[in-house]
Amino acid sequence: MSSWNKWLFGGLGWAVGGPVGAIIGFALGSLTENEQLKLKGSSRTGTLPGDFGSSLLILCGALMKADNQVKKSELDYVKAFFTRQFGAEYTRERILLFREILKQDYSVAEVCYQIKNNLDYSSRLELIHLLFGLARADGDLHASETSFIEHISGLLEIKVPDFVSIKAMFVKDKLAAYKILEIDVTVSDDELKKAYRRMAVKYHPDKVHHLGPDFRKDAEEKFKKINEAYEIIKKERGIN
Repeated sequence: MSSWNKWLFGGLGWAVGGPVGAIIGFALGSLTENEQLKLKGSSRTGTLPGDFGSSLLILCGALMKADNQVKKSELDYVKAFFTRQFGAEYTRERILLFREILKQDYSVAEVCYQIKNNLDYSSRLELIHLLFGLARADGDLHASETSFIEHISGLLEIKVPDFVSIKAMFVKDKLAAYKILEIDVTVSDDELKKAYRRMAVKYHPDKVHHLGPDFRKDAEEKFKKINEAYEIIKKERGIN
């Protein structure tokens, strides 16, 4: 059994059922041609690395197909993005599966409903951050991509301030630092410090440690942007 099969079978819990399981199962069957693969259920609960990884691949596919076409350049961007985020080995194994996912038609709403009911909130925030990273992989973030990610965010029941915060990590303007910390420019210095501590707790990498080391790098990058936003505002205000 290849390593990507071990990754899926070893890590899938809730994702073996519902639309996510159907999409992954079909993709696996296509990859192994005549070999019939049966995904086995698991009695384990909670979010497992395979569950999150499967969700990420499926939502990345939906994002790429949002404009009804998948370009080779976009697939190259996905490869580059995955390699930068997770390393060459992860990318080599998952991109085969991803190609098969792209061939399928599936309901984004149904997929998001399953994800929402099984992934904890911190993991769902991580998904949105990764989707924005993918959308920016070509060096530009198009309005249609932002709109689609916002749609997914709504389906995953991400709170509006949290979506705005993550978006501001990729769409920079003069108020981006304040948006990232989910505060208004009129807040006091004490309120600023409280907001920073609150956001540092919310986005601390330990919040998604259960997703495994493959996803820690992105979690750390998100946490770094919180710190950078705080430092920008402190510098503007002359706070030591």
